Amino acid sequence: MSHSNPAIPLFDLNYGREEKEAVLRVLRSKWLTMGPETEALENEFAGYFKVKHALAVSSCTTALHLANLAVGVKKGTNVICPSFTFVATSNSVLYAGGIPVFADIASTDDWTISPNEIKKKINKKTRAIIVMHYGGFACKMDEIIEIAKHNKIPVIEDAAHAPGSFYKDRLLGSIGDISCFSFFSNKNISTGEGGMICTDNDDYANYIKKIRSHGMTSATLDRHHGHAYSYDVTDLGYNYRIDEIHAALARCQLKKLKKGNERRRLAAIRYKNALSKINKITIPFADYSFSANYHIFPILLNKSINRHSLMVYLRNKGIQTSIHYPPVHKFSYYKTVMGDHILRNTDSVSLHELTLPMYAGITDAQIDYIVDALINFIEGK
Repeated sequence: MSHSNPAIPLFDLNYGREEKEAVLRVLRSKWLTMGPETEALENEFAGYFKVKHALAVSSCTTALHLANLAVGVKKGTNVICPSFTFVATSNSVLYAGGIPVFADIASTDDWTISPNEIKKKINKKTRAIIVMHYGGFACKMDEIIEIAKHNKIPVIEDAAHAPGSFYKDRLLGSIGDISCFSFFSNKNISTGEGGMICTDNDDYANYIKKIRSHGMTSATLDRHHGHAYSYDVTDLGYNYRIDEIHAALARCQLKKLKKGNERRRLAAIRYKNALSKINKITIPFADYSFSANYHIFPILLNKSINRHSLMVYLRNKGIQTSIHYPPVHKFSYYKTVMGDHILRNTDSVSLHELTLPMYAGITDAQIDYIVDALINFIEGK
């Protein structure tokens, strides 16, 4: 195949006139902090994911922090979580005073947290289990929920990658005791910054509503409308509010989620068909039977391939790639604080994983160009 040399980013925004109009709507309203756009987003999000409560916050990191606090993570408690994730997953445990206990991924094909490893790590100090649906692929939720219920431990879903993905007939983010979504720029719902917490637990929801805004008993909008004239502070809270512009953008993005994910699935099919001809590349989650949103498109390189050299080669061809993820337990800070860990599957996969471009607007021609570049590098052309 012959193609021109396009600049192909790792991700791209699925934006149009709707997002522009949403921002202008907020500016015309002259209300920028948490207000009617936020309330509308929370209602629409709860309806979409079929949960009782959806609470908008400033990021998925702050969502995870609040989720840990809500389920009772504090000093002297442990939280079982993956190391093969973005560092915010485990950082949020430390923010709450807990200790992350890293569990390995299931296999070199299934890069989600292993239920068997979770079971081995549980002890009297375990206060929560965090699962992360890597790339939009569901963790083994039936097994994990059974383990959690048997031990009376709440499950936090890190659903940053997962909006619109399913486990059986349920949307990810609606299965655990509490879940956290990301609206970061590269996510399937993209607003730049922002996040959402979902739960059916009234106690969790009431606590989070309070502490996401300084522990105050009334919001600025309440006082603006005359529903309250003052406030009390009843708990140590945080400034984790979302703003109206990001909320308005998220409302647009939520409406586009289903179609955007379908376009990603079609792109994934084209990638898989083309990459199946390359012996030195493996595509994970080969036996996955549920509907994934393909937040990213990861591949596993043969050990004979120099990943850094390949990334530089692709960059010179105008193709951006990335690594998802350097494992958390290998970071200098975590080695200093928690010592060395051996997670065999995580360690192996993380050395050879490569993330290819994936977004709703990626074209067939771009995918073909990427695959041709991979073939040329591997064949030494």
